[in-house]
Amino acid sequence: MSVIIFVLGHCRQGLRLALLVMAILLVQHSGAMAQKTDSIPTPRPPATDSLRRSTADSLATAYSTAIADSAARASDSLLYTSLKRRMYKHRLTHQLYDVLFRDVYNSQVTGEVAQIEVNPFLPYRGRIIGKIYIQRLGVFGASVYDTTRKAANWIERTGNRVHTNTRENVIRRSYLLFKEGDPVDPTVLRDNERLLRRIGIFLDARILVVPRRGSKQFVDVYVITQDVWSLLPDGGVGGFNSFQLALDQRNFRGLGQQLVNRVNYDGNDPYQKLEYLGRYVNPYIGKTFLTGQIDLQLLRFQKVLSAKLFRPFINPDTKWAGQLELGQYWLQNRVLIRPDSLIQFPLNYFYFDTWVGRSFPSPFKLRNPEDRARIVVAARLTTYDYGRRPEVRADTNQLYQDRRTSLFSVGYTQRRYVRDVLIYGFGRTEDVPYGSTISLVGGFERAELGERLYMGVNLSRGQYIRKMGYLYGFVSAGTYYGQQGRQQTILSLISNYFSPLHKTGWGQMRHFLNTNLTIGADRFNNEYVYLNGDRSFGVNSDALIGTKRLLVSYENLLFSRINVLGFRVAFITFANLGMVSFPPESLLSGPLYQGYGIGFRLRNEHLTFNSFQIRLAYYPNLPNNSAPFRSTFEGVPVLRFRDFDINSPQVISFQ
Repeated sequence: MSVIIFVLGHCRQGLRLALLVMAILLVQHSGAMAQKTDSIPTPRPPATDSLRRSTADSLATAYSTAIADSAARASDSLLYTSLKRRMYKHRLTHQLYDVLFRDVYNSQVTGEVAQIEVNPFLPYRGRIIGKIYIQRLGVFGASVYDTTRKAANWIERTGNRVHTNTRENVIRRSYLLFKEGDPVDPTVLRDNERLLRRIGIFLDARILVVPRRGSKQFVDVYVITQDVWSLLPDGGVGGFNSFQLALDQRNFRGLGQQLVNRVNYDGNDPYQKLEYLGRYVNPYIGKTFLTGQIDLQLLRFQKVLSAKLFRPFINPDTKWAGQLELGQYWLQNRVLIRPDSLIQFPLNYFYFDTWVGRSFPSPFKLRNPEDRARIVVAARLTTYDYGRRPEVRADTNQLYQDRRTSLFSVGYTQRRYVRDVLIYGFGRTEDVPYGSTISLVGGFERAELGERLYMGVNLSRGQYIRKMGYLYGFVSAGTYYGQQGRQQTILSLISNYFSPLHKTGWGQMRHFLNTNLTIGADRFNNEYVYLNGDRSFGVNSDALIGTKRLLVSYENLLFSRINVLGFRVAFITFANLGMVSFPPESLLSGPLYQGYGIGFRLRNEHLTFNSFQIRLAYYPNLPNNSAPFRSTFEGVPVLRFRDFDINSPQVISFQ
């Protein structure tokens, strides 16, 4: 027993050292002011017990009771496992458990999708919004499901003090779709919750409606938000005359604005010693929901100066959307010519893109009023004007023509959103789109090699299937017609599936199955697709290219209860199968490339870092592969659901 205590004691010293290092990083937040978790402003709401009984909880059904809410909250706050009971018997193991294991996954939302949700704000439709209260939670500790939680340790308390929460006036002015004096619109309130979660500066958001005592007309609305940690420092030193430094601020001084600054210096580079990348984003300016973005890149092989102003269809009832973008690009382009020759050449071009869209209520009658349907029409104009490029002829380098493309689209979209957890996130609320779209795209291109017509069609559908999980399918096809007949034809089929959550003794598990089929015909001479085009296969190789591709990937994800210094751990088992070929070879006649492996993924939802992933994979038959076993350590961006909105008319991409 003494040996075990000795080992555990040394482990704890190591953890303390790690905590100290993280604390030093936290206090580097330049110019940030100490800020505590907000308290609900006066006038104060009813007493806690009565508030629980009267509040329409937006994370439960409209018919939830105080008892059900309390039970869910208790289940959410702490996971009492047999391991915990054993470790809590001794002080040392008690402290070790608190470091390694915490209340990992919120269970408040899990399982609600067994029946598609009822809008919880329906009982208050038409009542008048009296006061809007904003409660901003610190990054660590409390959650929108339980605002009474406290930061677990001194590093979380320090993080809350250093981080500047999103300002209340910014939330009121830019992120709310309703105001005081408005009648309650259940659809608007539900859309607003989803909008707050989608912005990227909040870990989660919640809206509550509280009836006023003694009033049958007025209600108060509480908007609860929890920020994510907004500062992302990075860097490294490669020697006496080589270093990298990055400082990304996703929520500058609580204004919701994003600043990215990255510098790379290499004194031994004969071409360009200093590189710089910068970006400024101002989302949802005022009440316009316009977003502005400016990019400046001064890299060795890529220099970019661009600016754009855009407004998407932020919810199904948005009437107008559009974008204006201008950019100047200087690139050193790298093109692989089949089968194994590589060429590089400089590119210099000006890019202009603008589009505008208008949506109208659908005239078709729906079985479910929650399935809001719209008719969307849009027009787009895009220009490429090259200043420097390789020689363009009818049979080579056609991609680099000076050209102007005009596109028009008409589409039908029907969508709603269902909340779930533990899909692409590690416990945060995820809004899963549920619906369908169909859109027709047509237009014409005026280019140096002649005029062409374009025609395309897109179809998509996604929904939960009872006791089977969620299934999404997307089909798109498009082609140009010119003087030489059909050109740049593409057919794309994509499907995504994930299973329901399965509870195990180690945590909760999901299965994922994705397929991607791309078939290109009459493509230009330097157009091709990679087998790893969407990073699913796991290996980049110039030998795995073609104009036809089939990829099937399976992944088993076990969301464990392990929580190491705030990073939640998921274990991965995966298998990838892929085929790729050039014409005239048939896609199915080529070799079946394979990849199998295991690994684990770590993520802290309170931070805006990518997930960290370590994988050990076996690739038995890759071409020119001297090492079939490969290990990787990489950052994995958070995946997003494919939505059922219709925005700008687009030519189907071949990538």
